[in-house]
Amino acid sequence: MKLSEVKEALQGMSEVVFQLEDGTRVPEHFHVTEVGSVNRHFIDCGGTVSKESAVNFQLWTADDHDHRLATTKLLNIIRLSEEKLGLTDAEVEVEFETTTTGIYHLALRNNAFVLVPKHTDCRAKDACGIPETKQKVSLSEVGRQACCTPGGGCC
Repeated sequence: MKLSEVKEALQGMSEVVFQLEDGTRVPEHFHVTEVGSVNRHFIDCGGTVSKESAVNFQLWTADDHDHRLATTKLLNIIRLSEEKLGLTDAEVEVEFETTTTGIYHLALRNNAFVLVPKHTDCRAKDACGIPETKQKVSLSEVGRQACCTPGGGCC
């Protein structure tokens, strides 16, 4: 999700809900402890130089069980961050700690922000000699595609 999509979604929400992909909710007393601009400048294993930018939210839960982040409060934090940090309408990533700190993509489902795990990948598979993943097809499917049927127009 881009930052503009997060802001638009917040305007229609009665409460701010974050949850993991399996449906487990982030405790209601979470804090957004940081909003930041993350810029990466890197070279991949194939020698290609790239740049990426993202907006980062850090979620944190403490022992303050009475705390609830209102949608208007989060919108104000985002607006202040845009003003002070010059945030662009970039993709939002979220840092959240379960057993270790993970970085997640953000999606919207059923009026909740869903933390979708990010995965590592090789950006230069061809330069590394990693073969492209081939689509698996069962032999029964190949057999159906290879034979003609009456009226099928293949003969």
